[in-house]
Amino acid sequence: MAPVCLAAFYDTEVSVARDEGTHVTEILPASGSVTRLNPTSARLYVPTGPDKGKSALVGSTPISVGADPACQLTLVDRSVSRRHAEVWREADFVIVRDLGSTNGTFYHDARVREVSVPLGGEISFGKTRVKIVPEEVSVEAKPHVSERLGALVGGDLRMREIFTLIEDIAESEVTVVIEGETGTGKELVARAIHEHSKRKKGELVVFDCSNQPKDLIESALFGHVKGAFTGATAPRAGAFERAHGGTIFLDELGELGLDLQPKLLRVLENREIQKVGGDGYDPVDTRVIAATNRNLRAEVRAGRFREDLYYRLAVVKIQLPPLRERLADIPRLVTHFMELNHAQVPIDPSSWDRLRGHTWPGNVRELKNVVDRAVALSRNKPSVDLAAFIQHDEPMEHAGPLTPAVPISTDFGVSFKEAKGKVISDFESRYIEGLLRQHDNNISVASREAGIDRKHFKELMRKYGITARDPEEED
Repeated sequence: MAPVCLAAFYDTEVSVARDEGTHVTEILPASGSVTRLNPTSARLYVPTGPDKGKSALVGSTPISVGADPACQLTLVDRSVSRRHAEVWREADFVIVRDLGSTNGTFYHDARVREVSVPLGGEISFGKTRVKIVPEEVSVEAKPHVSERLGALVGGDLRMREIFTLIEDIAESEVTVVIEGETGTGKELVARAIHEHSKRKKGELVVFDCSNQPKDLIESALFGHVKGAFTGATAPRAGAFERAHGGTIFLDELGELGLDLQPKLLRVLENREIQKVGGDGYDPVDTRVIAATNRNLRAEVRAGRFREDLYYRLAVVKIQLPPLRERLADIPRLVTHFMELNHAQVPIDPSSWDRLRGHTWPGNVRELKNVVDRAVALSRNKPSVDLAAFIQHDEPMEHAGPLTPAVPISTDFGVSFKEAKGKVISDFESRYIEGLLRQHDNNISVASREAGIDRKHFKELMRKYGITARDPEEED
């Protein structure tokens, strides 16, 4: 398997010495819809210093590091001994053994004789800092014979390849990261992996990292013991504990703070959690699937996401295409959403070109909302212009509104503050009611769609006398 250049990851040039003494920059291959980390090898990479850009492949057979030209990773740094250390890959770690060097080998600023370094970790040979990274390679698959997999629908070639790979990886226990714009169907992919896995009889626990109070997110993830903090009057099981025997889906992982990332890394490496306020560790048996609308590699470069956590999570990475790149799927998706509504609305053929011309910033979720609106407002009509139900930031020709605009108060006998308050109240009540209707009165789903904490969402419901069910309280 050909090594993958690291230039794009570190925003630096990687040069390889040729026989004629010149340096040629390796080009990063275009990444496919699915990539995975090479499980049998890793790479030593020098990001700074006089040996910047040098790298060496590490497999199960030890390679040597040192100033001797015979070493597989030859360093000109004068603080490095001729045969400084040897390195080899073993499972999820790289083993580094010092060979009696003069200036030592260091891990986490401590001098070591032999150490297991996780992927994404760093080791220092004398003054030279070396990163240990896996190779991320594209995974190819034959397109699936079906245009559906669970709740996923798509005849697009990339989508059908993803369907095949979902079935291939579902039976394994590898961690998966799903990247894609908002509304591309990341949670549906996670559900498909879970439903095709050996854990399908267990629970799929969805944890939205962006929809948690900052001071309570650790407790929500890992649980807490009684008395751990003010208000902790009883012990609480966290999301990982609830997912024991099943799968946990960490949605919007890129929003997880740097303070919690080491604790998540420990769970992944040791399969154990420490509850807030607890002294010991409890084992957990759960598969981890994560999703984000951010580019995690860019987040690593920016210092907002731990590199070792990225590599531990992205054993397999699925990149979902946006709807604007799979426009041929629009008719079959519309048919699918009509079926979900148990309705068939006759569509004006002239609307298809306008649907294909829309940029779909909300992707498949936006298309579903368009169909839902059309079904709700166009029953028994002989023909419907589906494109008229697209909501735009600015009015567009032929585009019709979803609902009448919120009326602006014309009672000039009240203060500006009172008039403004009435408009806001009208908007809030209509928005909450409409969102609940679109999601079958499911408070948890509606609050997540709105980007509002569920507790605050329920407070707004009480404020306007709106009632609906809450699946979490029913449990």
